[in-house]
Amino acid sequence: MPAMYLAHAWQRPLEENFVVVHWDRRGAGKSYEAGLAGELSVRQTLADTYALTRHLRERFDQERIFLVGHSWGTYLGMLAAAEHPEYYAAYVGMGQLAGDAAANRQAQAAFLRGVAAHDDTSLLRRLELIPPDIREDDLFRYGAELYGSQSFWPLLWTGTRAPEYSLADVFNVKRGAQEVAARMQYDAVEGPLDLALTRLEIPVFFFLGRRDYTTPAPLAAAYFQRLEAPFKRLVWFEESAHFPFFEEPARCRAELVRAWGEAEAHWKDSEQDKER
Repeated sequence: MPAMYLAHAWQRPLEENFVVVHWDRRGAGKSYEAGLAGELSVRQTLADTYALTRHLRERFDQERIFLVGHSWGTYLGMLAAAEHPEYYAAYVGMGQLAGDAAANRQAQAAFLRGVAAHDDTSLLRRLELIPPDIREDDLFRYGAELYGSQSFWPLLWTGTRAPEYSLADVFNVKRGAQEVAARMQYDAVEGPLDLALTRLEIPVFFFLGRRDYTTPAPLAAAYFQRLEAPFKRLVWFEESAHFPFFEEPARCRAELVRAWGEAEAHWKDSEQDKER
């Protein structure tokens, strides 16, 4: 799922501090049609990531890029930061992935049992199944995707007004997410991310929505505690679920600016240490 189709709703103030680059990877949003040909794999997507990164480094004359991943993009972003730390100034994970499918389902089920209305008998019955039958609509209904909303509609409605997107592009957002999820080959690392990667060589920031159970925030917070990095900081967004940049844009901008300053300070200190 891309973020470009939401950018007009929150990004403009951020452009006072950053050149913001969105990437609709193969099969996502504006690249939906182009992404249908051939196989889709994590390794191929990483190769695309590095090609884009090298292009940005050259075009903007920057040694290191400030890398932000969201949702499945955090899987890609963590791998990229681990494999090519020389490309990136810092890594920011929003809606950070952690744990395997069973752990995620267990966390979601525990959350939904705690908030589900007593008359939501269909959901309560499905939660008792082994494994629990949890659907995206369940997470939306109880504010675990968008805090304060019960459906995908605010995202879709925002997307219809995106200047970079045609109406067809907007509808390809969900189509692409579903198709890529079904076809993606996981050929880069074995097992869940939090077991495969336990250290990064660059500053790391996790931006987590307190209400996020799409990628359950408690699992991401536990991952953060285990993750080793030269500098790291965890930021909680109390009024957000899975989309902190969309749900709390002013706070997100402030925290990104702060993170950039902390990353710059880290690299300055590192250079001074080398000179001593």
